[in-house]
Amino acid sequence: MVQRPRPKPESADGMRLPEKRAAGPGRPKDLGKRAAILAAAKRLFVAQGFAGVSMDQIAADAGVSKLTVYSHFGDKEALFAAAVQAHFEQQLPESLFAAADAAPLHDGLMQIARAFFAMIMDPDALAGHRIMCTPQMVETDMPQRAWEVGPQRAIDMVADVLRHHVDAGELDIDDVPRAASQFLCLVKGDLHQRVVFGCAAAPLADEAEAQLEGAVDMFLRAYGTARTRG
Repeated sequence: MVQRPRPKPESADGMRLPEKRAAGPGRPKDLGKRAAILAAAKRLFVAQGFAGVSMDQIAADAGVSKLTVYSHFGDKEALFAAAVQAHFEQQLPESLFAAADAAPLHDGLMQIARAFFAMIMDPDALAGHRIMCTPQMVETDMPQRAWEVGPQRAIDMVADVLRHHVDAGELDIDDVPRAASQFLCLVKGDLHQRVVFGCAAAPLADEAEAQLEGAVDMFLRAYGTARTRG
């Protein structure tokens, strides 16, 4: 059956109306500009704190207009949360957890522990941690927003790895998310807090490795099965 072309719509007075075009997707964001904005925001937030940085400064540092900054991130709070998220995703990529999941249990936990400890001891991360503890930030919803895109993501990713080993009979855990949080707390130990408070310099490699080995061994003694302990 031959289909005849659909007649073009007409107005009440018989005039032909222009055809409507289907609405297409919005103009894609420039990923290069987005990366430049995030890098500028990270530098300025670390150097001057959240309250000390304006969107004008971030735009100037990134080499874009302020309108472009707002177009990508909406407001300064969203930009700060995005910077936190980008830092976590860069230092703790999904590929790290995939590799840890595929490795033997002890080795996989050590891979996660080393990457997590290196991330939280990074000078920029330490500065960000201190920013989150300032009165200006505590009185806002920013700590919660940063927690959800940063530490909570890390806990969720660790929990996914732990579930695999629970299913394999290598771990005996009733509350996996809580165990994942406990694992990361063991990894941090007191070394991280001492550096945050300015009570100590960054630990030597041997000292850090000893803490991480101890954290993994303690975690496995708490949650490992007879099969794991061998």
